[in-house]
Amino acid sequence: MTDICYEDEASWSSRRRRIGVHRCRISPSEMHQTAAAAVEDKEVVHNRNKQENDIMNCASPPSQSSPDSEAGESVLLDVEVTRDDVDAGVIAVIPSKKTVRETDPRPRYGAASVCGRRRDMEDAVAIHPSFVRKQTEFSREKWHYFGVYDGHGCSHVATRCKERLHEIVQEEALSEKKEEWRKMMERSFTRMDNEVVSWGQTVMSANCRCELQTPDCDAVGSTAVVSVVTPEKIIVANCGDSRAVLCRNGKPVPLSTDHKPDRPDELDRIQKAGGRVIYWDGPRVLGVLAMSRAIGDNYLKPYVSSEPEVTVTDRTEEDEFLILASDGLWDVVTNEVACAMVHMYLSKRGGRGRRRETPECVEGKDEEEKVVPVVGSKKSGKKGEIADKACTEASVLLTKLALAKHGSDNVSVVVVDLRRRKNNRHLVGH
Repeated sequence: MTDICYEDEASWSSRRRRIGVHRCRISPSEMHQTAAAAVEDKEVVHNRNKQENDIMNCASPPSQSSPDSEAGESVLLDVEVTRDDVDAGVIAVIPSKKTVRETDPRPRYGAASVCGRRRDMEDAVAIHPSFVRKQTEFSREKWHYFGVYDGHGCSHVATRCKERLHEIVQEEALSEKKEEWRKMMERSFTRMDNEVVSWGQTVMSANCRCELQTPDCDAVGSTAVVSVVTPEKIIVANCGDSRAVLCRNGKPVPLSTDHKPDRPDELDRIQKAGGRVIYWDGPRVLGVLAMSRAIGDNYLKPYVSSEPEVTVTDRTEEDEFLILASDGLWDVVTNEVACAMVHMYLSKRGGRGRRRETPECVEGKDEEEKVVPVVGSKKSGKKGEIADKACTEASVLLTKLALAKHGSDNVSVVVVDLRRRKNNRHLVGH
């Protein structure tokens, strides 16, 4: 806005108090209509064009606006009325640079774990809503982290992944200017694998079965299936035989592929590295491990790799929910059956499961069903996370189904509701 020299400052101050500076809610379409209310006076037209240039300097072009903005969502603006504008009959609408809109609310989620018929519980689940926040001038993106880790040999590698992997992904995401998801996830899993190996060699006492005594701890590892959900993308990184399945328009869409030793490309990789796949109660690397990729398992390197396979999927309006689970579920339940059951349950509940706040994390086992609802994470940085009852009950239902079908392995399931909800909340920074 052009600076104006006032001959009588006192008189203008009194007029400004009468006019006032108001805050109103105005839609983008109304803003353009107001700016289009041209007057014939050349001086007014000159002032209006300058004001529109100011608007374009602090607002995104209409072609780059989000779908929510095109749908007519309102934006909170600071409206300042100047003396020239009042005299000319033109009101300048200047959007505040501090106006911020949340592009995506925190998704609904629920998780459950069951020990099954195993002696020890070696699975771990990590849930971290809004673990990364990307803020621009007019929007705030939140990335949400979900992970399932299936340990073998002992539980400490899966537990270590639960505590650290999301932090490593967060560090890589914040240091990476371009969102190169494949490289970002590969670096994160490599760092996690190196930490597990070095940590097991330096720490010589722990409250677990192997007690971190080498060479026993060299035979410990964990699978990892991780999903980062952004407003536009679903990123899945998988290492091992855990799995991620997306339900889109009622049909399952696998977002990961199990790393089994007899998978043709994995078998070829193992043999080229000098290893062998021996069939002993199924295909196993050197007759020991029933998966070809995992974090840890130092004694089986390089035949067992920690490099993940990464998929990046665009979110659509037809996306319903995402299932992450360990192989304790997928060994006895197909993708189609799992998606059908969760779809039926969430549809029956209308997607309006009651949200509940929990202290931090539910530990231990329920005496009747031995199912542990996992509704939070100790390392999330937020005490009292919000979990959705419908998603939690759907995940419990899948664990019960795995037990009913005589699954003997640990079972861990995470259900994430991806259906978009209208979010008319607008935040103004101070």
